[in-house]
Amino acid sequence: MNFDITPVRTWFGYTRRERRASFILLILIVFVISVRFLVPDKKISIENIPLDIQEYSTDTVPVLKSKERGIPGNKPEVRNSKPFIADINRCDTSELIKLPGIGPVLSARIIKYRQLLGGYASKEQLREVYGLPGETYDLIKDMVSADTLLILKININTTDYKRLDRMPYFERSEINSILKYREMAGRIRNINELVDNKVLSREKAGKVRPYLIFD
Repeated sequence: MNFDITPVRTWFGYTRRERRASFILLILIVFVISVRFLVPDKKISIENIPLDIQEYSTDTVPVLKSKERGIPGNKPEVRNSKPFIADINRCDTSELIKLPGIGPVLSARIIKYRQLLGGYASKEQLREVYGLPGETYDLIKDMVSADTLLILKININTTDYKRLDRMPYFERSEINSILKYREMAGRIRNINELVDNKVLSREKAGKVRPYLIFD
């Protein structure tokens, strides 16, 4: 059976030379497509670039000293510094004003009251300083101490009215009672003797005990 391609040839209107050229073009197209699929793409994304981590690790990078780097984030040198503790029986006004809430006025009052007492027997006595708020005491109570060895004691058997009158805890009536009892007894042996003979109340005896000696 013969197939007549004349109609097809007529339809496209190709000459022999054109058919040959079309055939060669078709071969070139097939070749190009084949090369595209057979030869891998040479483009490499940044994710596929191999990186030797050890080559760029910080172990191989020279580390500059803190002064040379001059950048924030360096750990400061740790020093074991003790917290500031003010001995209220030793310190002056310049040290007291370092405490929170204590200015020149309050620092002067603290020292004046220390002089009247003869020294602080405990830091709680700061509550008795005129004008010192309770809130301020709460702020500084862990920043102060009182060395009781520095207390100036009163010899109750040799002192006079004037010295006892300077002590903030004594009332004048109590001073008169002490001196009269001493004159009558000759010598006061201890603080309990004054309590037992109603010269001082037990509460008052507890407050003045650290300031009295009975030599």
